[in-house]
Amino acid sequence: MPVQRNECPVEVVFSMLSGRWKIPIYRFLYKNSIPVRYSELLRHLPSISKKMLTEQLRELERDGIIDRTTYPEPRPRVEYTLTPRGRTMIEFLDSMSEWGEKHILSECEIPAPK
Repeated sequence: MPVQRNECPVEVVFSMLSGRWKIPIYRFLYKNSIPVRYSELLRHLPSISKKMLTEQLRELERDGIIDRTTYPEPRPRVEYTLTPRGRTMIEFLDSMSEWGEKHILSECEIPAPK
């Protein structure tokens, strides 16, 4: 995704990660740290349709977050891995997760209005 000089960096990041399945796909690829086949992603995300998985993977690839490798075999094999750029996002996502946990905990401590 080409970035315009006047774009807000936060909006660019959120547009790259927007989509119901991108973060679960990212986390699965990050935790595995080895190439993951399309069928493994489908098994790991049983609620996602094949069409949606394909769309989300294409967008992550377009944005330089993942690499797609196709092996020319009688039955083509496709594997996905995080790019070096994609691997750098883990600190950012961990920070967001930490903030989210604190936010959830603080919401639990606030009494409901009467």
